[in-house]
Parts: sequence; structure tokens; C-alpha cells
Amino acid sequence: MGLQLSKDGIEILGLGLHFDEMVVGRKIRTVGRTITEADLVSFVNATGFTEVLFTNTEFLKKDSDIKGRLVPGALVFSMAEGLIMQAAMQHTGYAFLEMDMKIHGPTFVGNTIEVISEITEARPSKSRPDRGIVRTVNTVVNEEGKALMTYTPLRFVKRVTDQA
Repeated sequence: MGLQLSKDGIEILGLGLHFDEMVVGRKIRTVGRTITEADLVSFVNATGFTEVLFTNTEFLKKDSDIKGRLVPGALVFSMAEGLIMQAAMQHTGYAFLEMDMKIHGPTFVGNTIEVISEITEARPSKSRPDRGIVRTVNTVVNEEGKALMTYTPLRFVKRVTDQA
């Protein structure tokens, strides 16, 4: 259903899932991504997340209840969304409308995250017949399978044909 050809007739790989392929109950798992020290430093510098929990290793050793090179939940969410975009949203994910989020525990530099995404709602858009509205429950897990974060995005997603 998702097969698309370029103008010269060559199949295009890496495109996302269309609304019509997003059936309630369908689950996908992304590839993994290890969070590095460089990821943390780049994110902190780009966003201004200069809290001592993320910038001061001496504070972590002496004063913090959480030991280890802690990563902001916002970074984990951003990387999780990147994994989802690569796996399912290229050329088909049109808008991120809302979400609820829960952080289950700390994430550290060196953790490898994956996202398990289950479709829990899928309905045609009333305002845009070429789109559907899809909600998923996305669970970010570490290399041990432990849930680090759960969030529930609602998105506008392209339908297979523009005449839907």
C-alpha cells in the first residue's frame, strides 16, 4: 500500500505509513539509538538546558539523589520522535496536534533507546478528507526493555490518495 515511485519510475524507500495502514492495535518498534555524551552536550547548548543536573558532574556525585550522567526528558522525547519519524512519518506525518507524557525513570548517557508505538485511535479527518487523525501510545524503552517514558501523540497523517 505504501509503495511509491519517483518521477523516473524508481521505488522510493524510507517513506512513512499512510493513515490507511494505521490500524488500531498495530504495533511497531523502531531501531535503537544510543544516547552519547556529545548528544547531551549538543542538546544542552542548543536549548539552554543548563541545569546543574545536566552540566555539573561534581554536583551529580556529591549532591544529587540520581547518580550517573543524567539526560533531560526533553532530549529523550526529541530522540524518540526522531526514531518515529524515520520509521513511520516520512512524507506522511503532517502535523503533531497534542500529547500527554509521563516520565517513568531517569535516562543516562550510554542508554540505548527504542520506541514501541501502538496505534490506539485512527479516524478520518472531518475537515481534511486527504488526512486521517491517528493517536499512538509511544513507549520509550532502554536496552534492558525498561520503560523510560510514555507519550500519546495525536497526529494528522496523509491518506493513500489525495481524493480520499
